[in-house]
Amino acid sequence: MIERVEMKNYKQCVVKSEGPDSASMPPVPISPIKVGHIDDVQELRKTKPKTIPQRFVRDMTERPTLTATLLPPPHTHMPVIDFSKLSKGNNEEVLGEIFSLATACEEWGFFQVINHEIDHNLLESIENLSREFFMLPLEEKQKYPMAPGTVQGYGQAFVFSEDQKLDWCNMFALGLEPQYLRNPNLWPKRPERFSETVEVYSGEIRKLCHSLLTYIALGLDLKGDVFEKMFGVSVQAIRMNYYPPCSRPDLVLGLSPHSDGSALTVLQQAKGGPVGLQILKDNTWVPIQPIPNALVINIGDTIEVLTNGKYRSVEHRAVAHEEKDRLSIVTFFAPSYEVELGPMPEFVDENHPCKYRRYNHGEYSKHYVTNKLQGKKTLDFAKIQTKIAN
Repeated sequence: MIERVEMKNYKQCVVKSEGPDSASMPPVPISPIKVGHIDDVQELRKTKPKTIPQRFVRDMTERPTLTATLLPPPHTHMPVIDFSKLSKGNNEEVLGEIFSLATACEEWGFFQVINHEIDHNLLESIENLSREFFMLPLEEKQKYPMAPGTVQGYGQAFVFSEDQKLDWCNMFALGLEPQYLRNPNLWPKRPERFSETVEVYSGEIRKLCHSLLTYIALGLDLKGDVFEKMFGVSVQAIRMNYYPPCSRPDLVLGLSPHSDGSALTVLQQAKGGPVGLQILKDNTWVPIQPIPNALVINIGDTIEVLTNGKYRSVEHRAVAHEEKDRLSIVTFFAPSYEVELGPMPEFVDENHPCKYRRYNHGEYSKHYVTNKLQGKKTLDFAKIQTKIAN
């Protein structure tokens, strides 16, 4: 017999928990973290080592199967959503595309958006400036260091021990909204126009996220503004990922498997790069072929909790390439840290018991950024635990 430990019925499911006083503050580590020496992968690449440093070499069970990294299995293609049909279509087109969006969210947790109304010149500008930043001398980039246990600045995120395996990737991340998340010392002076382009780009992505959440809500038979009202002043952050070529891509991962703690994540993959993104679909790592000028959107842990698992966040990872580098730009869009979250009553009944407890989003964000990327393990924070009764 399975017995629920924390909550046995819907009334218990919706009781609010008390959040910490620091809920409105950006997550920070509680104590100093020792991460040991971390090689900069771009600097490593300059020497084109045939022997990869051991901290980057994955255990056998984690290594990518490179023969399967280029093309998805037959009949396995990520759904494509035409945003123009949602925003400008007639009633039939709007309803049809909302249905397609709902199906994509439920069956894949990922989809690509075309005709998203963001200027292609802006996409090109953010790509070019991001690449310029990563091509700066190391000493210039190190003026904006990512402190261990944090997720802003230049370096590697989610590293918490001296023996932890490292990703074949350099990152540069910035908090954007609300304003108090920003650390002005981490906004680079070079390249020119970098900061102003990030501002414009992020504003456009923010509008897209608001719109998509409206259509996602409608696809769930909810009021279109339900997420906007619930989220308050939404948290937004941007991260650029640069994956240099690797002489032994079969030994490393560009980015460890994980789901995102956000509500929505928006991924822009730079033109001309190799296939790098893989998602876990039916227990198989499926490579995703980017569509030019499309944006890849995925459901985060927040939406999984709110829909009581109807829409699930999906594990994904990045792989390296032997000859080509890859650049991606990722935006994370999430509720205010002050918001209390839990399954919405529309998704809890006798046939769909409550799977997640209520919690403060600031608590969850702190838990997420102070743990290494490890599949969907971080979401255990919110799950209602079960145990076998004696």
